[in-house]
Amino acid sequence: MKKVLEFLRTGRQSPDSETERDGFPESQFFTTGFQEAAASTVAAPGWAERARALGGRRLAHEPAARRLKELWTQDRFMTGLSGQHLEQCARHFEFWTIDADRDVIEQNEPGSFMFIVLHGVVAVDRQQPWGERVRLTEARAGSVLGEMSLLDAGPRASYCTTLRPSEIAVLEARMLDALIERDPASAVRIVGSLARRLSLRLRKLGTPSSSDSA
Repeated sequence: MKKVLEFLRTGRQSPDSETERDGFPESQFFTTGFQEAAASTVAAPGWAERARALGGRRLAHEPAARRLKELWTQDRFMTGLSGQHLEQCARHFEFWTIDADRDVIEQNEPGSFMFIVLHGVVAVDRQQPWGERVRLTEARAGSVLGEMSLLDAGPRASYCTTLRPSEIAVLEARMLDALIERDPASAVRIVGSLARRLSLRLRKLGTPSSSDSA
């Protein structure tokens, strides 16, 4: 993660890193992570594919982005972002409404997106080896889900299922790469906020990083 933040801060990878990753430009840092992971696993489903499967419906960007920025101003992990940075980050999200009883994230699949709950309730369940789903938490407005897999291209640790019709803001790996290229200052703040959020969660759990909620 330190190498990621150094790359975002300076526009360069750290000295012990390659200048390009398997021929891909540095601006594809996160997207190529999923291409590398897919070499040994099933391909990560993109959000467009998942949205179609869920029967999701696009929300008008302006009011949904306003709601996202409102939630961010109340989020201690996003403190320090100016109005300009909030606006730049929000431009790279897509906004959707999802019906109840839909698995937005499925356990063990590779992940290429995260989402933030704008309205509604999303259950986070862990399926046990014997098949039972155990409820870990219920996420509400402002909750961030799926961020670890967005950052490391690893498998999802849990199911994230809408309990009622919900509105969500989705950030894909390719859009995070676009933000890095267009506005590194905003990108470093959003990635830093995700890193702090994950660090606190893992400290609370006292378990290895593979046990994140989504």
